[in-house]
Amino acid sequence: MREHRAHALTYDDVTTAAARIGGHVRPVTVATAEPGTEPYELHLALEHLQHTGSFKARGAQNFLLAHREAGTLPVAGVTIASGGNAGLACAWAARRQGVPATVFLPTTAPKVKADKLRAYGADVRLVGTEYAEALAACEVFAAETGALASHAYDHPLIAAGAGTLLDEILRSVPDLDTVVVAVGGGGLFAGVATAARHHGIRTVAVEPEKCRALDAALRAGHPVDVTVDSVAADSLGARRVSATALRAAQDDGVRSVLVTDAAITRTRRALWDDRRLAVEHAAATALAALAAPDGPAPYRPAPGEKVCVVLCGANTDPADLTGAPAGA
Repeated sequence: MREHRAHALTYDDVTTAAARIGGHVRPVTVATAEPGTEPYELHLALEHLQHTGSFKARGAQNFLLAHREAGTLPVAGVTIASGGNAGLACAWAARRQGVPATVFLPTTAPKVKADKLRAYGADVRLVGTEYAEALAACEVFAAETGALASHAYDHPLIAAGAGTLLDEILRSVPDLDTVVVAVGGGGLFAGVATAARHHGIRTVAVEPEKCRALDAALRAGHPVDVTVDSVAADSLGARRVSATALRAAQDDGVRSVLVTDAAITRTRRALWDDRRLAVEHAAATALAALAAPDGPAPYRPAPGEKVCVVLCGANTDPADLTGAPAGA
C-alpha cells in the first residue's frame, strides 16, 4: 500500500482519469450566485449532487476501473477505511464492478452514512473513534484476506479522479481565477490543485481550525499528526495530510486558510436558508472562507475575481437545517 506515496501527481494523471471515468460519474453542475454586495463573481460547483453524495465517486471509479483494466481487481474485492464518504463511493463503485466491499468506519461516523453503506451492500465494520484507527484495522483485514486496499485520499488514482472536477468547472467558467476547496486528508485538494496549476488558476485550501492537518504540515515542512476535533471531522478529520497534498500546497498558486466551527455552521445554515442546498459541514467549510460575519474573511477575493467554491458533499442529516427533531 505504500509505494504510491512517492508518486508526484501530474495533470496527465488527471486527464487519464477523466477519460477513464467519463460516463461513469455525473458531470458537475456549476451555479452562478446572484450578484450581491461583494465585488467578486461567485460560482458554486454542486458536487454534492454527485453519485453517493460526494466527489469521492470520481476517485473510487478511477481506482477500481484502473485495477480492472490492469487485471488486479481480486475476487476478494476491495476494502477501505473512511469517515463515510470515501466508503460510500468505494461501495458504490465496487457494486458497479461486481465485487464485494468491506468498509471500516470510526464509531463516530454519522449513522446516515453507515446506513447508506449497508444499502450499497457493503460489509460495514465500526472500529475506534478516529479515522486512523479504522485505517489500521482495514490494513490488517487487507493483509489477511487479499482484498484490494483502497484509501480515502492518499493514492494517486484517488486524487487524480477527484481532480477531474476542475476541468469540468472550466467548461462552465472558462475564465476562472480561483477555486476554493475544503481539505481533510487532501485527495480532493491535491487533484484539483494539480489541474488548477496547469491552467494557471489559484487554489484556496480551507480547513477547520480544529482539523488542520495541511496547515500543520506546511508549518512543519512535512506531514505531522494533528488533533481532530471539529464539527466537520466526519469528513475532514484526517489526522495527517498526504505527502502529495503537501507538495501541491507548497506551490505559489495555493493559499491555505483556516475557518472556525462557528463559521462553518453558520455557512451551512445559510446555504439552506438562502439557496435550499442541504450540504454537510465539509462542503460549508469551503464557502466559509469567504464569509466571516464576526471578522475579516480568511480569503478576500479581489474586485472582479471569478471564484468557484466546491460544495463537496451532501451526506448529512438535514434535521438540524429544517428545524425538525432528529429522527423525525
